[in-house]
Formats: sequence, C-alpha cells, structure tokens
Amino acid sequence: MSNLIAVSVFGEDKPGIVYGISKILAENSINIVDIEQTVIQGLFVMFIAGDVEKSSIPLEELKGKLRDVAEQNGLKIQISPFRRQMTERKQLYSLNILGKDRIGIVHGITEILYRHGINIERTSLTARDNLISIEFIVDLRGSDVILVKRKLKEDVENFGLDIVIQPFSELKREKRLIIFDMDSTIVDAEIIVELAKAAGVEKEVDELTRKAMNGELNFEKALEERVKLLEGLPVNVLERIYSQIRLTEGAKELIRSLKNAGYKIGLVSGGFTYFTERLKNELGLDYAFGNELEIRDGKLTGRLKGKIIDSAEKARIIEEIAEKEGIAKDFVVAVGDGANDRIMIENAGLGIAFNAKKALKEVADGTISKENLIGLASVLHLQSEFKKRF
Repeated sequence: MSNLIAVSVFGEDKPGIVYGISKILAENSINIVDIEQTVIQGLFVMFIAGDVEKSSIPLEELKGKLRDVAEQNGLKIQISPFRRQMTERKQLYSLNILGKDRIGIVHGITEILYRHGINIERTSLTARDNLISIEFIVDLRGSDVILVKRKLKEDVENFGLDIVIQPFSELKREKRLIIFDMDSTIVDAEIIVELAKAAGVEKEVDELTRKAMNGELNFEKALEERVKLLEGLPVNVLERIYSQIRLTEGAKELIRSLKNAGYKIGLVSGGFTYFTERLKNELGLDYAFGNELEIRDGKLTGRLKGKIIDSAEKARIIEEIAEKEGIAKDFVVAVGDGANDRIMIENAGLGIAFNAKKALKEVADGTISKENLIGLASVLHLQSEFKKRF
C-alpha cells in the first residue's frame, strides 16, 4: 500500500496559504516529498505529495484538519491516497514556442505534441506586448529524439510559430557568451546587396549571394567575386549606407538585456569590418570580426585584406573567444541565418537559426523568425526585457 497522499489546493491567492497547509502536515509528522505551487492571475494553485509513513493520524482526521485550514482561507482542497509510479528514467526537454499571440496556440501546439505521443510535464507562458513565449517541459523517453526534434520543428513552423528545443539539463547551464552573425541577423539588411545597389551591380551580386547563402557556391569564392564587382566604390558611400541601415526589431533591447545579465557578446560576420566595428562601438559589444575591404585613395580596390572569414573561420574565432574568456562551448549561444553559420550553430551549446534557410534550420536547436528576435530573451530566461505576467 502507498505511503503517499496527494493534496491539491486552489482558490484566491493570499498570504499564509502554504504556511497553513504545511503547518498541519508538519505537526502530524507528514514529510513533503514533492510540491508545485504557482499563482495565475490571482488564482493560487498547489499540489503536494506527502509521505505519511511516520504519521499516526487517521487519514479522515487529517483531511478534516486540512479542510479547516482551506475553509479559513476560502480555498478548495482535495486529499487522496497517491501511488508513486515507478517508471524508466525520464528524458526531459524544454520546448520554447514563440510567436504573435492569437487564439488557439496552446491547443495547436498540444495537438502536435499529442500526435507525436509526447507527454507534457509542465507548461508556463510569458508575454511581451503581442509576442508570447510558451515553455513546455516534455518527456521524450522511448522516442527517436533526433527524428522527433526534426518533426517538431517542421510542424511548429507550419503552424506559423518558432520553436527552440533544449535538453532540460541544459537549462541549468547558464550561458555566458553569445555570438551573432551581422547581415540579416543583427542588421535588417544584406549590406553587400546595399553596396551593390550603390555600385550598379545589384543583379550580379544578388545571384552570387543567393548561391552562397544556399550553400551552392563556395563562400570564399563567392565573396571574392562580389567584392571584385565593387571596385571603385567611394568610401563615403559606405558611410552613407551605414547611416541608413536599421537594426533588426528587438536587437537593441536584446543586447541590452544580455549585457545586464553579464553575457560576453560578439559579432562574427562574413560581412565587412567597416560595418562590424561601427556596430561594436554603437552597441557596446565585446568582440567584432569581419572581412576587411582594401581601400586606396578613398575607394574600394575590389580586393580583401587578410584571412577570409568563412564558416570554418567563424567557428575557429568563436573557439578562440571562448578560450580567452574561459567559457566552455556548452555555455555558448550562436545565432545566424546562412550556410556559412552552419559550423558555429552546430558547435554551440545552443544554436539558433534566425530567419534562416532550410539547411541551417535542420542542424539548429531552434528557429526564430525575423519579427521574434526579442523572444530569445525568453528562451535564455532574461525576463527583465521580455516578461510581463498576465
């Protein structure tokens, strides 16, 4: 016979509820072995599992004492025997769902989880304006985790929402370094395309960019060919373009929140140092790396200086930064959008495909849409910038 009882309590929140219930249990030698308590829009909800092995009080008498406390506080209470289920070890994952608030999101996501046979252990919701983040703690034991993660990403995206999937154990590992790509990530533009427009070679550069982002063309070769087309472009055009580009919505707030939380923040881009260095200064970043355009007599020569930052070099730079800061890769977050971000996304403790192509989404831990960048604050539990309790 089980030595456990289940005590469920709900009603209008007020001070002293947990004290009153726990006092009765303690006075009657009942050990609390599990407890979950929350307040939702002023409604107090609590579940307690108590071990009655060392208690001599009859169950009906105990129920009476607990009901008295509940009635004094205007609460509803249920007490019943509880059988602990002895099962195989759980395989817990955190699923963060991000998107614009609308009716039916919880139903739609839980339908997807039910369809995949996934049990929900816990659910919580946070909101910022009309953007919501719903975190589900789910049990994936007995599942092909790789297959389930891929299908969840596809299904949730088809439902018009974003998802980030992490092992529950990773939530306890507070991240300390975050690396962003620049173009179409922190900056809401492909800067080389803007340069191409100014140089009158937009069509040619656009085709090379498309092939590079989709992994159809070697990044280094594509970059060299694009830069060659910019030969003769005056430097003052670069300054004008920088003054006109806009940060991605939520980027400034997210970076402020990351800095307040003590993160080291870097920009590692296949773009150009002319822009990465300015962004570093403007946003107060710790690191910025990019490709250096050769400039002579106030004009671009159509060549690059130094080593080209491709996918492998991005990953190497991040390893170098992490080593310098004494941060293990499990504590690193990488955010990018293109094929040349693949290695850094795969190697990071948490890899986020931002407004990305399919090839990058497949290897990332999660996908975030262009309008939901600030949602990363919720994923990283930086609630000061994101959370407003309903």
